[in-house]
This record gives sequence, C-alpha cells and structure tokens, in this order.
Amino acid sequence: MAVYGGIQAHELERWLYALTNAAYDRRCPLSKVHGGNARARTARQDLLHLAHGFRSGERSRYEVADGLSRWCQHYLTEAEWYVLVGGRQPVAQPETSSPAVDTPTADEPADNNGVLHVLYQHRVG
Repeated sequence: MAVYGGIQAHELERWLYALTNAAYDRRCPLSKVHGGNARARTARQDLLHLAHGFRSGERSRYEVADGLSRWCQHYLTEAEWYVLVGGRQPVAQPETSSPAVDTPTADEPADNNGVLHVLYQHRVG
C-alpha cells in the first residue's frame, strides 16, 4: 500500500475506532496533531464529523472512507501512518523538521519512537 493509500470501505469502522481513540489518547502524537491544541481540536472535530456521518447513515461508506483518507493525509505523518496500518518498523523521520511539525516542548517527549510506540497500540492493521 502506498503512503497514505486509500482506506478501504470494509475497514472503515476499524479506522474510525482506532483514529478516534488515538486522537483522544494524551500519550499519543495525535493528541497534539503537529500544530498545537487548536489544530488538534479541529482534527478531532473533523474526525467526529466523519464518524457521525457514517454512523447516522447521512453519508455512504465510500464517501466517509474517502474523507477519512484525506483526513489521514492532512493530519498524520508518514511514520504515524505506517504504525497505524500495522507496519512493524515506523519509517525513519528525516532530521530536518517540516513546518507542520512542532519541536517538542518540556511536557512532550522528545523520543519520537516512544510516542510512536504508544500509537502502535491503536493500529488498525
């Protein structure tokens, strides 16, 4: 599967469950979503909107799967994606930081593999 490949419609419930749990797990990198608390709130709100649309029947399984794929592209790093799809080893992050990724603060762990290990508990694959 390519990086940020499409989420299959038959896997949608597992993805929604895993991503929602990861987005609210304070030990997890998705709780801050690489941009601070405001971006994390927006990410969780978008995720809950997708889940509600699916569970209420307002949107088809395929529409929600497509929206969830776009959500992953927008909010997840490549390493987080590979951890969630069940990859054994997360892809190594380059040393240079991209503008979307914050540097760790005093209350965030500096060890990227440590937070990815927490995310591994929420994997889908």
